[in-house]
Amino acid sequence: MAKWIVIEIDGKLASVAGDYRHLPRIAEEIAKLPPGKTGSITTRKITTDQLVELAAKTKWEDLRLFGTKFQINVWKTLYELEPRLYSYSEFANMVDNPQGVRAVAHAVAANPVAYIIPCHLIVPKESMDKAREIRSLAEKTLFQGQDLYLLDTLDVGEYAYGPEVKRELIKRQLAK
Repeated sequence: MAKWIVIEIDGKLASVAGDYRHLPRIAEEIAKLPPGKTGSITTRKITTDQLVELAAKTKWEDLRLFGTKFQINVWKTLYELEPRLYSYSEFANMVDNPQGVRAVAHAVAANPVAYIIPCHLIVPKESMDKAREIRSLAEKTLFQGQDLYLLDTLDVGEYAYGPEVKRELIKRQLAK
């Protein structure tokens, strides 16, 4: 995906997506606000390289997110993650909801700020198990645990923009 659409409200990021999928929800939430609570709404297109640069300088306070308390908690936890892969069940434990893996997965999927809130780092448990198995074998070879090449063989799970884009975002984030 060469272009990402950035939606900002009063200079704060409200959405980064490959399309305008979040705009109706944002408009609905803005309509509920009292007059004067929102000044300007802007959109622009950026490349994936520009998205990576934007993510590097974006702080949590720079985001203007509309979601439930539960979603905001999931997104903040995602934002604060160390860059590595996590299973959905592992991540559900991190947000203190081990029995609610599906609810957590839905909140992860509703993330309106692609890459900046790294929902792409959450993958199916079966994929994590397979990666561990391959990694342990690779440590005995000349790959020595350098396993970014594994991404092309793993099921990275659902992603709004397709598995190829998810793999690209994972590779970019984990290559640091």
